[in-house]
Amino acid sequence: MLKGKVLIAQGGGPTAVINQSLVGAVLAARKRQEITGILGARHGIAGIMAEDFVDLTTQSKGQLERVAHTPAAALGSVRLKPGHAECARVLEVFRKHDVRYFFYIGGNDSAETAHIIAEMAKAAHYEFCTVHIPKTIDNDLPLPGDIPNFGFETARQLGFELVHNLMEDSRTPGRWYIVVVMGRTAGHLALGIGKAAGATLTIIPEEFSGPVHLNTVCDILEGAILKRRALWNRADGVAIVAEGLLERVPAEELSQIEGVRIAPDSYGHLTLAELDLAYLLNTLADHRFGSRGTPLAIVHKNIGYEVRSAAPIAFDCEYVRSLGYGAVDFLLSGNPALANLSGALVCLVEGKLQYLDFATLLDPKTGKSRIRLVDVHKPAYKVAREYMIRLEKEDLENAETVRLLAQAASSQTYRCAPDELRARFHHLVEV
Repeated sequence: MLKGKVLIAQGGGPTAVINQSLVGAVLAARKRQEITGILGARHGIAGIMAEDFVDLTTQSKGQLERVAHTPAAALGSVRLKPGHAECARVLEVFRKHDVRYFFYIGGNDSAETAHIIAEMAKAAHYEFCTVHIPKTIDNDLPLPGDIPNFGFETARQLGFELVHNLMEDSRTPGRWYIVVVMGRTAGHLALGIGKAAGATLTIIPEEFSGPVHLNTVCDILEGAILKRRALWNRADGVAIVAEGLLERVPAEELSQIEGVRIAPDSYGHLTLAELDLAYLLNTLADHRFGSRGTPLAIVHKNIGYEVRSAAPIAFDCEYVRSLGYGAVDFLLSGNPALANLSGALVCLVEGKLQYLDFATLLDPKTGKSRIRLVDVHKPAYKVAREYMIRLEKEDLENAETVRLLAQAASSQTYRCAPDELRARFHHLVEV
């Protein structure tokens, strides 16, 4: 069994319980004789390269427990994709400090980074093992089945509370909220919040088979607003929109929007530094209704950063403490079935700890971590869709419904004919 130090780092955005896994790993590592010291790197990979460490060996259990119940990343985090030079520096630091075990707590990008470092250490014949502890509020790490990523349930709970409050606020004066929810590629968080809160509708990228156009998204919003007005005589509602829609909008379409600057980050993800999707959709919808003489009260809002550092709920606290323990168990158990793994991702499956080889988590085409998307064919999505107010095929096939929708779209200065309305929204319900 390898003898040496453990180094723990946190990467990516914070979550409510990233510190719970940190403390779980520290407390479990302290019980192992093979561990000669426990270091925490400030700000992830950047801290390792700078040798900016915190000694986690001597803190009292009381101190650690207070850290565990503190949201966000106690060690600080970083978004940095290490290249060959950075990885070489990391290995140099590991050798210098006799680091034999590396725990990296993070999301998809951190998992990829942990895998790269494990492979480079193997190629350099440096005896070393790494484990990735998964965290992301996006819920898009490819864990088995529908196991949630830790931090997701806490983020969903706070998002649910915020949207529930907005629903009451929208009802009182009679206005609409367009709420964009964080989630880089997948719509898990937006759908989870919208379904739990009973939002009027939720739009996620997975429901589109190809590129997403902003006018199409606005058509869906407009159709829902008209339907709620025509069939329920309601001028209020809350529309949840997943931030990940932006990744599916053609770059040339985005570049035509005044003030938008498009640039990839170090991991190749699209960075839309100047684009507020909620504001943009608000502006488009407001223009459509205003130009017909049927002005609509709309407020736009973004939900994301505030749910990443919320006080953790019990589920996440219990969940990640087990993962922190499991990380140490993987590295030091001596299980021959795990002996050939230089690195793995730890997770809970049916209450049992499992360790997934990094290689199985990668997309063979891109070499990057696979993304778990919302499966729109499963009951979870289908049930959510049943409770949404959106234009459906049967709406446009019913003459009376079309008449009422056209009436809702008309004003004293503009008359929308039923055939015009049907033609305009028919593309939304095409099979």
